[in-house]
Amino acid sequence: MSEAIVAKRYAEALFQIGDEKSTLNELLEQFQIVNDVFAANEQLYPFLEHPRMSADKKKSLLKETFTDLSADVLNTLQLLIDRHRITIIPQLVEHLNTMVNEKNEVAEATVTSVRALSEQELNALEENFKKRFNKQAIKIENKVDPSVIGGLRIRIGNTIYDGSVSGKLKRIERNMTKVNN
Repeated sequence: MSEAIVAKRYAEALFQIGDEKSTLNELLEQFQIVNDVFAANEQLYPFLEHPRMSADKKKSLLKETFTDLSADVLNTLQLLIDRHRITIIPQLVEHLNTMVNEKNEVAEATVTSVRALSEQELNALEENFKKRFNKQAIKIENKVDPSVIGGLRIRIGNTIYDGSVSGKLKRIERNMTKVNN
């Protein structure tokens, strides 16, 4: 079975647990912290996957490292150790994040601009797209990319709104090549 399918099943189980206990946001937040710790410490995965290390040593390392985690998160990590699936954490977090956002009617957006946008500009974009996508909130990540020249490129899910100067220039170029052929 592929890791993506396994990660999705674990995420679905965690989602059900969090939904029943009304701790969805806390579960997600704690798993994002775990994911960040694993991403920052490259030696952690190889250590936790090493066949010569006992599962008990691996679990005790997790307990010592993540002392402030809820029992549900810690139990899940220990289960992943037992089943040799610890490397699915990034995919698990991604699936869990998607499910929590769907439940909370939140969408995630990436806004690419030539400069960092002000809070006021980000708030205006959020208000506009909340109505357009019928969501309670839009989480916006602002990426700065000078190659857009001007304007904005906005990605929400699989939808891209390209109002950048570079995007307009590319469309003009495509139209001109169509006319010349």
